[in-house]
Amino acid sequence: MELNAKIYVAGHRGLVGSAIIRKLEEKGYSNIVYRSSGDLDLRDKVQVDEFFEDEQPEFVFLAAAKVGGIVANNDYPADFIRDNLMIQTNVIDASYRNNIKKLLFLGSTCIYPKFAPQPMSEDTLLSGVLESTNEPYAIAKIAGIKMCEAFNRQYGTNFISVMPTNLYGPNDNFDLETSHVLPALIRKFHEAKIENAATVEVWGTGSPKREFLYSADLAEAVIYLMNNYEGTQFINIGVGKDISIKELAKKIKEIVGFNGDIIFNTSKPDGTPRKLVDVTRLNELGWQATISLDEGIKKAYEWFLNNTDATVVAE
Repeated sequence: MELNAKIYVAGHRGLVGSAIIRKLEEKGYSNIVYRSSGDLDLRDKVQVDEFFEDEQPEFVFLAAAKVGGIVANNDYPADFIRDNLMIQTNVIDASYRNNIKKLLFLGSTCIYPKFAPQPMSEDTLLSGVLESTNEPYAIAKIAGIKMCEAFNRQYGTNFISVMPTNLYGPNDNFDLETSHVLPALIRKFHEAKIENAATVEVWGTGSPKREFLYSADLAEAVIYLMNNYEGTQFINIGVGKDISIKELAKKIKEIVGFNGDIIFNTSKPDGTPRKLVDVTRLNELGWQATISLDEGIKKAYEWFLNNTDATVVAE
């Protein structure tokens, strides 16, 4: 991508899209276009077609998606599969018909089978059953990968797909009902610190292991791949190492400055024992994550303090 190339970032307000825009601007890209969901409903084919015809972007980062945690996925499965299929279909098709130079589609590691061997390599896609709680969302994301592959094969497009591991950072969701584990723990420990609480409860035994990638590292990776990778094979993006929830909780407790105890509620479910992506292909392409988990959590906590009502305990 030339520095003056016209770049469209779909989903620019989210954790991923906002990180991509910050990184593009940091690198000197100056012709970035985006629209809020209020101005452009990506589920509406007519609106998407008009946008592409008017703007004629050269490169597209497709980071827009309907996302949520286990509860949201379980309660609104139809919304998750319908909205994501519509968003992807409209943007990918409009990109093809308007002859964009390259598109990068962002998926999710939930595409992998529930019992995929660890670490999860790209070759395990469609090799087993999915986790039932987020199956509709996963199927939509798998469809996005397959759409990119099919358009490349039939129309000669240059569409690539990436599958990031668990992400965190600025513009993350810190709502305790719908957030993922790392931002939820940041908020829990912060509120306990403000309240001078004696303990913080963490669900499960603390033994499951998870991998976490800071959003700025993800943005660095997708821009690198946009500039350096062409191919039908989708690419995992991660750090290649994981940490137990117990160790994660201890780390966040220390960074936040909570002085009480951690109580593990073993009556609550642990979830999948381990979810780690195989980043061999990504590393062989010449990219590795650089932001450590400690550094990333400190940055995420700083953003939380500066951008939420963090001085007042939630009611």
